[in-house]
Amino acid sequence: MTAVGIDAVEIRTGRLKLDLPNTFAPAKEEDPEKYTKGLGLNASSFPDSYEDIVTMGANAAHRLMERKGLEPEDVGRIDVATESAFDNSKPVSTYVAGCLEQVYDGDFHHANKGERKFACVAATQAVDDAYNWIRAGRNRGRAALVIATDTALYARDDPGEATQGAGAVAMLIDEDPSVVEISTEQGYGSADETDFLKPQQQFPSVDGKRSMQVYLARMREALEDFESVAGETHPDDYAYIPFHTPFPGMVRKAGLLGYRHMIRDTPVEDDLAGEIGRQPRREAFDDEEAYEEAVREYMDALKGTDVYRDWYGDTIEPTLSISREVGNWYTGSVHLARASALRHALENDVDLAGQRLLVGSYGSGAQAEIHAETVVEGWEKEVRAMNVDEQIDARHDLTFAEYESIHDAHNHDKDTDLDPLTTPDGEFAFTGWGRMGERQYEYVE
Repeated sequence: MTAVGIDAVEIRTGRLKLDLPNTFAPAKEEDPEKYTKGLGLNASSFPDSYEDIVTMGANAAHRLMERKGLEPEDVGRIDVATESAFDNSKPVSTYVAGCLEQVYDGDFHHANKGERKFACVAATQAVDDAYNWIRAGRNRGRAALVIATDTALYARDDPGEATQGAGAVAMLIDEDPSVVEISTEQGYGSADETDFLKPQQQFPSVDGKRSMQVYLARMREALEDFESVAGETHPDDYAYIPFHTPFPGMVRKAGLLGYRHMIRDTPVEDDLAGEIGRQPRREAFDDEEAYEEAVREYMDALKGTDVYRDWYGDTIEPTLSISREVGNWYTGSVHLARASALRHALENDVDLAGQRLLVGSYGSGAQAEIHAETVVEGWEKEVRAMNVDEQIDARHDLTFAEYESIHDAHNHDKDTDLDPLTTPDGEFAFTGWGRMGERQYEYVE
């Protein structure tokens, strides 16, 4: 069976930077470590006044196509995943295709286009759709372009304000991929939840404590479901485990939960028993509250062990480096985590070919998906071609007053005309409104 997976990845970050410890924290009169140590974030990316989900997505896709030597006829579908869409009918993918057609001789008239929505898990679902389309033999030798693009803004003074971010991840899904092969086996955890939602509003309504609980519960269900078809997992089975990363502090909890699950009834648990005891078993408790308290105490103890710290440092921590500098990208967050892991391996001369990743995606509302990926020979070339570090370093560093202005400029409820803080150069840019209220774009040389 021919391998199907991710053949190339490109990342596009917003052109502006908000420094959390040095700009945001002083303005809020708060301890910088609330952000750097608590949330695990150093900075957030923002779009300039000429940037939005279309420009970021189209710019990422354009660089990918140029680098891979692709023409429009090589692409059979364009799927955009976003929870920042500005039209309830016309999909963002049509805007992206329209942008790309400005710079290519051909067109995407025969490419299937769509828009996926399920909070932050939507891009992984779009990858699944592309995978299935190719597996079904309906692609006619063409590849699929999957784009995760979001502007993750919160209302001013909202508790989630510091986690904001903006950017896009473009992925080429194809046969005989050059980055990772995606497993056939998947696991799901899904339930009707109201942890995070946007009922006809731009900024989200969030129950922060509930959102964390739902995230962990759905991840646990997805891991159990994955194991039901793929077999039991073990911490040593995976080189890296990229999780959905709204902020790195949330991943600390997911990593600990996953590790506890994977070592249960293994020699790892046996070896740790002399130090912290064995995991509590539900059947040993008559009272559910007592059982839950025993689990919390065990996990607190597990978190402090050298074996767990070493595993987390090797397997989870490398997935967080990009997110620390750009904030939450909603649908792109788990795909940033994968890119961070691969970049870490490249920088540290890790031979990843043939090794596996365990990818944990999540979207509020709520659904988690877990699947495995196998890194393929030649992955280094694709990862080396990404220029995300240069983009991060080139961002305009916002003052707090500039941050307030750019936040207002992207607030749909405010009519704010703001001069750009940077100059578009060799990229797609938002240029204004059309006769039916549609957004218009041009490629700026």
